[in-house]
Amino acid sequence: MSKSEEKHIVKATYGISSASRADQNRHLPLLIWLTGLSGSGKSTLANGLEMQLHDKGVKTYHLDGDNLRKGINADLGFSMEDRSENIRRIAEIGALFLDAGLVVTAAFISPLKKDRERVRDIVGRDRLLEVFVDCPIEMCEKRDVKGLYQKAREGLITDFTGIDSPYESPDNPDLHLYTDRESIEQCVRKMVDRVLDKIKLQH
Repeated sequence: MSKSEEKHIVKATYGISSASRADQNRHLPLLIWLTGLSGSGKSTLANGLEMQLHDKGVKTYHLDGDNLRKGINADLGFSMEDRSENIRRIAEIGALFLDAGLVVTAAFISPLKKDRERVRDIVGRDRLLEVFVDCPIEMCEKRDVKGLYQKAREGLITDFTGIDSPYESPDNPDLHLYTDRESIEQCVRKMVDRVLDKIKLQH
């Protein structure tokens, strides 16, 4: 979009505020962003977290990478540029869900620090909980039911994070989980405790 085109766009205002929606939901909105290598356990943890929050009456939604790549991000490939755009779009979608007053889980490798920092800028730092799902690559490969690591090592998949594409670990995540040492239940419990503290759920 050119500067001349951009000046004709005016941000809309609404009669119902994000704060009003949060009041109706009886909790604050929050985006829980799980980052880590493929096979580290991000999706399993995100699903477990959402189920427990849902059972407690929290209004939730889960953003799934494969589902989004079959829909709104179907035009993107897996180059570093496309992966960055994939994360930007997901952050923008997440911001919309936050304005709707929801608690959103998002499990994405998101290997670059600059992309994760962009997520913070888009959704707002006070509305994001960054969770680093930490697991040695050797363990991730053992868990790899899709055989993606093997295909990457055989050269059948290129730009695969941890093999021929970098993963930049978060320097100071809001929550650091070690899925090679802790059970799924332990990790989910830690996330639930942190999320409930952040969203101020009213009973």
